[in-house]
Amino acid sequence: MGTFFIILHVLVCLALILIVLLQTGKGASMGAAFGGGASQTVFGSQGAGGFLSKVTAAAAIIFMLTSLSLSYIGERQIGGGSVMEEVTTPAQNQQDAPTPQSAPETSSPAVPDMPKEQAQPIQPSQGDKP
Repeated sequence: MGTFFIILHVLVCLALILIVLLQTGKGASMGAAFGGGASQTVFGSQGAGGFLSKVTAAAAIIFMLTSLSLSYIGERQIGGGSVMEEVTTPAQNQQDAPTPQSAPETSSPAVPDMPKEQAQPIQPSQGDKP
């Protein structure tokens, strides 16, 4: 049963692509109104708007129904489980992981001391007076 829906789904998908590509744009009707080459089409001077739009709607409905059917059949065959059942959360991973040993605390500051040359304030030169 699932194979039938897969084959029908692929065929309807290809048909839907072809039907949409066969349709002309909105601006193509102006050329046919003034006797352009578009009036010599297979579907007549009015184009295939009515026929192709109905076929597109039917193919879209069939495509949606086969999509829903395939998802229902797939859910029934798998058993309704989730794909995320075997994934562990970070909290569970931390409980299983060994705790790291803490480093001994030191009394030295985190920032090293500046050299004395840089620690001196900058004196303005004699030529920089305002």
